[in-house]
Amino acid sequence: MTHQNDSELLNSVLQQLNDDGLGGLLEGFRILLNEAMVRQRSVALGAQPYERTDTRQGHANGFKAKTVKTRMGALELAVPQVRGSVDFYPSALEKGLRSELALKLALAEMYVQGVSTRKVSAIVEELCGSSVSSSQVSQCAAKLDAHLETWRNAPLGVFPCVIIDARYEKVRQDGRVLDCAVLIAFGVEPSGRRRILGVSVALSEAEVHWRDFLSSLQKRGLRGVQLFISDDHAGLKAARRAVFPGVAWQRCQFHLQQNAQAYVPKIDQRASVAAAIRSVFESLNRDEADRRIKELVATYEKSAPKLAAWMEENLHEGLAVMDLPAAHRRRMRTSNALERVNMELKRRTRVARIFPNEASLLRLISALLREIDEDWETGKIYLNMQSEDSPKTGK
Repeated sequence: MTHQNDSELLNSVLQQLNDDGLGGLLEGFRILLNEAMVRQRSVALGAQPYERTDTRQGHANGFKAKTVKTRMGALELAVPQVRGSVDFYPSALEKGLRSELALKLALAEMYVQGVSTRKVSAIVEELCGSSVSSSQVSQCAAKLDAHLETWRNAPLGVFPCVIIDARYEKVRQDGRVLDCAVLIAFGVEPSGRRRILGVSVALSEAEVHWRDFLSSLQKRGLRGVQLFISDDHAGLKAARRAVFPGVAWQRCQFHLQQNAQAYVPKIDQRASVAAAIRSVFESLNRDEADRRIKELVATYEKSAPKLAAWMEENLHEGLAVMDLPAAHRRRMRTSNALERVNMELKRRTRVARIFPNEASLLRLISALLREIDEDWETGKIYLNMQSEDSPKTGK
C-alpha cells in the first residue's frame, strides 16, 4: 500500500463517489481510514516512510488484512504493522474494538432477557447491515460467564430459613434431548431479606446432584440454618440429612395437598379431602395438628385405606413450620416463593426451548437469578424477624 499526499487522497475519494454515487461511500471511507492508519503509524515511528532520521523508533512492517463490520457494510482494511521497540495499534480500530465489545454485551443481554437468537440476528442486521448467527449470539452470551461464576461462588453467611426447589429444562447431549435438573436455593437473612443462595445444573443422578449442591452451599459458608423448606424431591431427603444433619425440614404443604389427590378413590371426595388436610395445616399448634391427623386416619381407614396410610406417613412432614412464630408460618409453610421465581425463569427459558448444552442453560439461569437477587437486595423485607420468638440466627 503506497502513501498518498492530501491531493491524491482527496482525488481518490472523489473519484470513487463520482463513479459509484452513494454506493461508493463504503469504499471512500475504506480509503480514508487506511490512509489515516498509515499516517498514525508514521507519527508513532517518528519518521515518514523511507525517511532516515535519528528520531525513528522502529520500522514499518507491511500490512495485515482485517475485516470490520460497520453500519455501511464490511470494511476490508489494511492494518499497518511495525517492528522494533515501538508498540503501535491504530486508535480507530481500538475504538472499534470497544464498540464491538459493547455490541457483544448488548447481544448477551438481549439473549438473557429472553430475545430469541433469530430476533437478535434481525436486530443486528437492521443496525449494522450484517447478520449474526445463533452460535455468535451464544458466544457473545459466554462473555458473561466470568461475572456469573463470581456471583455463584460468593461467600454466604447466616440464613435461618432456606427454601430449595428443582425444575427441569431440555438439553441436548450426544444427539439426544434430555431433562436437565436445575436446583435453586434462596434463604432469608436475619434481617428478614431474601437472597438467592445458589444454583446448579446437571444431568447427574438426583441424590448425587443434591448432595453436591448442598455441600457447595456449606463450603461457601452457609450456616445457622434452622429450617429447610422444599417439596419431596427424589434424592433430596438423603442428601439433606448427610450434609445438614439435625436441621428441621418443612415439606411444602401445597404439594402435600396435591400429592394426596392421587390416593383419593373417588373424584367427588377430592374437595372434602383437600379441606380436611387444610384443617390440619391451619391448626394453632403441633399438638392440635397431630390430633387432627389421627382423626383423619381413623375417618378414611375403611373407605380409603391407601389415603389413610399415606396421611399417617406423610402429613407430619408438613408440620415443622409449627415451631416458627405464627406470623412467619404462612410464608414458610410452602415453597411457593421459589415457585414464583420458577415461573419467571420459565417465561425466559421457553424462548430457547432446547438448550445446546448444560453450560448455556446454567448461563441463562444464573443471569436471571442474579437479576432477581439484585431486586431483592433493595426490595421490601420478606419476614419481620424482630419478634421475640423468631428463629435463632446462630453463629
